[in-house]
Amino acid sequence: MKMVLSAFVVALSIAALGYEAGIPYFARLRNLTVSAPDRQNYVVVDPDIWKFSRNDLADLRIYDRQSQVPYALIKQSGGSSNQETTAKILNLGSVGGHTEFDLDVGGLQEYERVRLEIDAKNFINGTQVQGRRNSNDRSGSNLGSSTLYDFTAEGLGSNFVLKFPTSSFPYLHVRLSPGILPSQIKHAFVSSFSETKAAWSAAGECKPSTGGPKETLFECSRFDGVPLERLAFDVPANTINFNRTVVISEKQGNEMGRGSIRRVQLNRAGQSVVSEDLTLELYGRPGNSVKVAIQNGDDKPLPIEHVRALSFERRIYLDPDGKTSLQLYYGDAELGSPAYDYAKFFQPSPNAGVAQFGLPEANPQFTGRPDERPWSERHQGVLWAAMVAAVALLGALAVRGMKGSSASK
Repeated sequence: MKMVLSAFVVALSIAALGYEAGIPYFARLRNLTVSAPDRQNYVVVDPDIWKFSRNDLADLRIYDRQSQVPYALIKQSGGSSNQETTAKILNLGSVGGHTEFDLDVGGLQEYERVRLEIDAKNFINGTQVQGRRNSNDRSGSNLGSSTLYDFTAEGLGSNFVLKFPTSSFPYLHVRLSPGILPSQIKHAFVSSFSETKAAWSAAGECKPSTGGPKETLFECSRFDGVPLERLAFDVPANTINFNRTVVISEKQGNEMGRGSIRRVQLNRAGQSVVSEDLTLELYGRPGNSVKVAIQNGDDKPLPIEHVRALSFERRIYLDPDGKTSLQLYYGDAELGSPAYDYAKFFQPSPNAGVAQFGLPEANPQFTGRPDERPWSERHQGVLWAAMVAAVALLGALAVRGMKGSSASK
């Protein structure tokens, strides 16, 4: 009993402390050539690393001979922030058939978007925006024009957002084209919008397949270990004015999600609208393959050239400290994430060099980790035999005691 208890305590201690990295414990090796030894470099995680590493890439280690080189693993997901503030509508009315009004935005230091709530459908409207210092100014700085639209009848979506250069005027003056009444302007929201672009890498391959009579079907197989996070649809530029539902399902047929792809190019009353969205985001971790069905309804199928399976690019950033050649090791399923100060205080450099991987290869020093399981787990047969023998011995002693008791009576 004491031996089993001691082994259990040792196992808990190992789990708490985690496993140490060691070159012989990594199954794979990549030589890493640094392009700019005097500054920050990065290298992009590729399919071989995804295939042989942990799903979370926690077991990556960079070495300079026998010493670890700190790094930061960064997901190039980009992102955007859009903080909206309600703007007070002033002086709402009609001038010469045009709906006009002012917006009090004095609470924001900078902004570049206005979203309107308009009680109208099936319209297109050119809108002009001026920046003004006072609400009673008769003119102001021209901030440009935007096109508001709603194509509910055609099923092509809507846009109620005015976009213009970053501004700091305390008031905005908005003038709409004829067609929208003052009573249809319900609310206005001003926002400061910022965005960083994402970087993508291939996550698999998509090929056409045979679908139903009113759908176009593709089957996408992902590379081993690579997360599938986006689907991008390549449609010829001359194919316009469509909005199709896309259903994504697992190979067994279970639906994972759905969305839509669209492209709008319309001209009405001298005003044009150009808008498109040909990508779908995926969430969760699908199996090795998914089915992508574009629902055509009663329209002819879209001439889709390609469907691209994509994953956010993962970059390994490091400071080579003058070194031109390093080694990346991976493929140790027991190893957890490293804890580097470099990663905690990391700031990407705008002029980081792009390092290069050599060909993937097996680690010639690989031995694998020693079996660190408790003695009781590694020798379960012996443990069970000992327990059976102990039970048998206790049974024999009990029977013997009972016989001795009967004889004395």
